[in-house]
Amino acid sequence: MICNERQYKITVKQIDNLLDALKKLDVGGEPEWLAAAQANALKSQIADLQSQVIEYDLIKQGKIRYSECTDLSHLPKVLIQARIGKGLSQKDLAEKLGMTMQQIQRYEASNYMGASLARLIEISNILEVSVKEVWGGENESGDSIFVWENDSFIDWKSFPIKEMIQRGWVSPKNEQTPVQLVKEYFTNAAGAQYVTALHRKKFHGGNKPNEYALLAWQARVLDKARQEHENGLVSDFELNDSWLKELVHLSVEDDSPRKAKEYLAAKGIALVVEKHLQGTYLDGAAMLLETSNPVVALTLRHDRLDNFWFVLFHELGHVFRHLFNSLSMDFFDETNDESGSEDDIEKEADLFALNALIPESDWDDCLSKFSMTKEAVEIDAKSLGVHPSIVAGRIRKERNNYTLLNDSIGRGEVRILFDE
Repeated sequence: MICNERQYKITVKQIDNLLDALKKLDVGGEPEWLAAAQANALKSQIADLQSQVIEYDLIKQGKIRYSECTDLSHLPKVLIQARIGKGLSQKDLAEKLGMTMQQIQRYEASNYMGASLARLIEISNILEVSVKEVWGGENESGDSIFVWENDSFIDWKSFPIKEMIQRGWVSPKNEQTPVQLVKEYFTNAAGAQYVTALHRKKFHGGNKPNEYALLAWQARVLDKARQEHENGLVSDFELNDSWLKELVHLSVEDDSPRKAKEYLAAKGIALVVEKHLQGTYLDGAAMLLETSNPVVALTLRHDRLDNFWFVLFHELGHVFRHLFNSLSMDFFDETNDESGSEDDIEKEADLFALNALIPESDWDDCLSKFSMTKEAVEIDAKSLGVHPSIVAGRIRKERNNYTLLNDSIGRGEVRILFDE
């Protein structure tokens, strides 16, 4: 784990050195199996270090929150991450405690093994870390990463049980308490592996979500995706995005969102539509089944074709850029029309979506972005081989004006296709 800026810079340098070693690897002078083993070993080291760098960046931005960490064995790691998340250096913390920076370095290097209980309490108070509470940086947005060490840290009674019953996800049983009912549902639908420290949930949006509503919704999505896979409706997946242009061109066809679902299933990706739960503010998500099939989930909270295609491709950006890296994250997104993302991961997914839907070189030649009329949008859309809503949505996003081209965005044309 990276604890300070010096370690951060050293780790970044190590990544550069390993990437350089990977490029220079002589595959001709070694047996094929040995060369492959050497390459895989380097890639593994690079992925691990990149994960540490990204995690450190996210903690510094105040976007990682730990919930209900009741096991004191995890306290040292939480204290280190809380310090980073609050923007305090080891020197800053030392000054607050009236200690030397070297002592804090020794504490953190040894996971606080030499610290007394009184000292741990003092440090916890300064960093505002307490058992059964949530800690994090001063983050006014909803950007967060939720982590549970294992399913024993889950407060099952906090699930939205009434709404889950109303939607028919679970059925009350006389011999089971609501807590037992919810735990059985989640374990069967999602699996305990979705609430471990190795399976984090990254939420991006302007509102702070209810983490238990998020878990319940994810369980429902995974359950539906698993059923489709078991019924043979979803093929094997290959990490290859060369077919995305064909998917974009489907947008011009009638019933295109449903055809997109069928097309993605043939490529090994389950597209699930599930209305969001109260308190989740969700528009889309990307996650993995235990079969390693990606699952893209949409809530259709905004019933517009332009939103359908952008959110779909944003989540596909997570699939092809982030879902299979060493961060082991699920991605949950609340799209915010009126503001761009300052999160590098979300920026990358946004850029992926924009360029996949309309390549930048083609967009440069479009006249509709200047004239901004329905007629110009339709001409450019025909030339690009995409639905006019995609062109109109791009204009609205770039202009940051969501009153433009209201008659070109396909309002009210999506939910009806999925029986919403």
